[in-house]
Amino acid sequence: MFCQECGKRPATLHFTKIVNGDKTEFHICESCAREKGEGIPGTPNSFSIHSLLSGLLDFNSPGGAAHTHASPQPVRCEECGLTYSQFSKIGRFGCSSCYTAFADRLDPLLKRVHSSTSHSGKIPKRSGSEIQCKREIEQLRRDMQTYIEKEEFENAAKLRDRIRELERKLSAL
Repeated sequence: MFCQECGKRPATLHFTKIVNGDKTEFHICESCAREKGEGIPGTPNSFSIHSLLSGLLDFNSPGGAAHTHASPQPVRCEECGLTYSQFSKIGRFGCSSCYTAFADRLDPLLKRVHSSTSHSGKIPKRSGSEIQCKREIEQLRRDMQTYIEKEEFENAAKLRDRIRELERKLSAL
């Protein structure tokens, strides 16, 4: 396939733009892309997924996702020495300890992107009833504990009864 701009060189960049539901595809060579100002992957001025994540991860900059308390020292992983600023630029952790080192900044990001900070995964429809039942029991126990702490014993008793009902159902599976 040749470049749609010049018609001389092979098209090495393929763009798909969707504007108001209208899909347009462009197949252009690297030279024409530079002239048009389109980003070329792997070049200094190109757009990358790391650039996208960098915007999401930069919580301390003005206009960032959320503002946290400013600290005089940058947050740094004690294992590998990676700073949060470096992580937000490269989009990768240096080691497994980075998760712990940056946890207070990752929680707001995960909540915003995934609506949760814990991964629950998918449950198969055919064989997932046992897993679903166990998860529901766990959630009901947490809710029951909250009611007990608030001294709302009537609500806690209702949840206790529901838990017993689900446990019977679970033992029958």
